[in-house]
Amino acid sequence: MTGDDANQDAKIRDILLAEQAELRALMDSAEASGAPVELDQSVQGRLSRMDAMQQQAMAAEMERQRRLRLKRIEAALTRLETGDYGYCVTCGEDIESKRLALDPATPTCLSHAR
Repeated sequence: MTGDDANQDAKIRDILLAEQAELRALMDSAEASGAPVELDQSVQGRLSRMDAMQQQAMAAEMERQRRLRLKRIEAALTRLETGDYGYCVTCGEDIESKRLALDPATPTCLSHAR
């Protein structure tokens, strides 16, 4: 590995670790929104409960997406450590540099992303 490669890997690692930390912080702060919705009509009206349930469902979906993204980041960090970063996990060919610049955690080349 040349000095340029090591610098590039360090930059990529920093980007991935920063996003990982941000996702974990978001997940920690979003935990409070998972509280059960109160079903007692004397406490809360029907429309308010429906709105709260919808918001809770959206929060659950965001949490699912964050967990998936976190797994992709962790896999990219592993590939970086093993020297497999930048290669498609399906075919082993190089992933286009523009594609990696847009999403450093992407595991596949463009043809296998479809």
